[in-house]
Amino acid sequence: MLPPVPLAHPSDRRAPARPNQGGPPLRRTIDWTPPETAEGETRPPSQWRRILALFRPYAGRLTLVGLLVAASAVVSVASPFLIKAVLDTAIPQGRTGLLSLLALGMVAAAVVNSVFNVLQTLISTTVGQRVMHDLRTAVYGHLQRQSLAFFTRTRTGEVQSRIANDIGGMQSTVTSTATSLVSNFTAVVASIVAMVALDWRLTIVSLLLLPMFVWISRRVGRERKKITGERQKQLAAMSSAVQESLSVSGILLGRTMGRTDSLAREFTAQSDQLADLEVRASMAGRWRMNTIQIVMAAMPAAIYWAAGLTVAGGAPIVSVGTLVAFVTLQQGMFRPTVSLLFTGVEVQTSLALFQRIFEYLDLPVDITERPDPVTLPEIRGDVRFEAVDFRYDPEQPRPTLDGVDLAVPAGTSLAVVGETGSGKTTLSHLVPRLYDVTGGRVTIDGVDVRELSFETLARAVGVVSQETYLFHASVAENLRFAKPDASDAELVEAARAAQIHDTIDALPEGYDTLVGERGYRFSGGEKQRLALARTILRNPPVLILDEATSALDNRTERAVQQAVDTLAAGRTTITIAHRLSTVRAADQIAVLDHGQVAELGTHEELVALDGRYAALLRREVPDTAGVLGHA
Repeated sequence: MLPPVPLAHPSDRRAPARPNQGGPPLRRTIDWTPPETAEGETRPPSQWRRILALFRPYAGRLTLVGLLVAASAVVSVASPFLIKAVLDTAIPQGRTGLLSLLALGMVAAAVVNSVFNVLQTLISTTVGQRVMHDLRTAVYGHLQRQSLAFFTRTRTGEVQSRIANDIGGMQSTVTSTATSLVSNFTAVVASIVAMVALDWRLTIVSLLLLPMFVWISRRVGRERKKITGERQKQLAAMSSAVQESLSVSGILLGRTMGRTDSLAREFTAQSDQLADLEVRASMAGRWRMNTIQIVMAAMPAAIYWAAGLTVAGGAPIVSVGTLVAFVTLQQGMFRPTVSLLFTGVEVQTSLALFQRIFEYLDLPVDITERPDPVTLPEIRGDVRFEAVDFRYDPEQPRPTLDGVDLAVPAGTSLAVVGETGSGKTTLSHLVPRLYDVTGGRVTIDGVDVRELSFETLARAVGVVSQETYLFHASVAENLRFAKPDASDAELVEAARAAQIHDTIDALPEGYDTLVGERGYRFSGGEKQRLALARTILRNPPVLILDEATSALDNRTERAVQQAVDTLAAGRTTITIAHRLSTVRAADQIAVLDHGQVAELGTHEELVALDGRYAALLRREVPDTAGVLGHA
């Protein structure tokens, strides 16, 4: 029995556009422009507002956490007052019953406080993890909507690092910091109120240095935020290097080029730089923050000293019970105060991570579905290019495609040939809306593809490219990616049509065989036929074949070409051809030259014309010159 399709698959990294075809430059850093105001001036987004918005769906649970925090703070400050009663009343007056009741109250306060802390930790951690989930899915979903141009200029490792490392780095901030801030702030306020109630003079002494401590922590936070940004960039660079150099293709390239040692040295240098940044991030402001802790630890001594100086008539103004209760409250205040200062530093540090995530969420989506898209219940497959212009960059001096007019009636075939860089692949990318035209329009059954729903467009157009992508999953799971509810019989039928069933059936695990990273357990021809079987399973009425056989040897090409012919039968087919021998039977052949249709006709008509197509054919098969001359 073949396994069902998995719930999720790894992201498919699409092939970058070839530079000599007018594509965008590779590995370009992401340009992020803040939104504009009404006057046209740019302004940064309100980061705090956006962070708070992440927690808005969980306002009810956060309110409960706040109530638990407040209750915990009230219970905590009750204990020092119980201590004061023990020392000033119960013990001096010998009231054992009151003493027992007060002692029991202190134990009960500790138990209740622990229960409250466990509950608030459970709720806040749950909320934090849901926020993390929301962030991950928001970034992943937003990137799924990006056009092919984004992936041609962004390293896959950079994308992976933002989702894994940057969002992962926020975990402590999102899951516990918010609760810690509220809890510590509430504890500090409650402690200060209780301290004032006990003795306002000692309270003033305790709080004299607090503004300086806040100022120090803010400076430390700014330092760590800057270092964290550098660290995350270095982490992304190292993640990209690992993803590229330790992939199957990277290993093959490194070993065949004799670069394994140099790659190891480069990685060592990157790792060393990351280690230095980690040390800097950990030690930034460490001495200053520790100085705060030392001063706060010495404050009880200052309080005892100040209380000892306040003597009136030979007796201290502050009772022993009040003094002990006050120092207990002070210690109870200092702990959350130090925690609050350190949390503030962590929050400032995490802002660098939030900024990197918001940069991705703020990327504009170039290709969007209209609010009221057209849905076609039945698709004939009539494809037309009407005065199509296309530029990868508005500043590009010459368009990649310039005024292309082509008509491919339903059920017919069009072959597109031309020199490298003439715009062949770009033309094929416009039909499934991997890019949008910058002029003119592309239609399917008379409807502009920009007006079609994404579901209709995905159902209408199937693409088989030269670079076949297979997931690191079983053969069956790879095939079912095209049709999750496909039966076993449908998989076998599609594989037979693609002439790959016998190969799969001969494997020890058959359709359960893992294809390996990017399908490297199979040969180039076998991977190509698996891709064809996957497309056959979808059964699209319009088929795009982008040099699907150009990288294969002659014998494998013939086998794959037979599968292609089976797939193309009765469909509207647009073939991007490198080898002209594969397109002679096409209903029409378009020769592109610098983005324009230079010639259009059948093979015989173009040979008789003796123009660019004939020249390409002579270059591919030199001994046909006499035949062409005779024609």
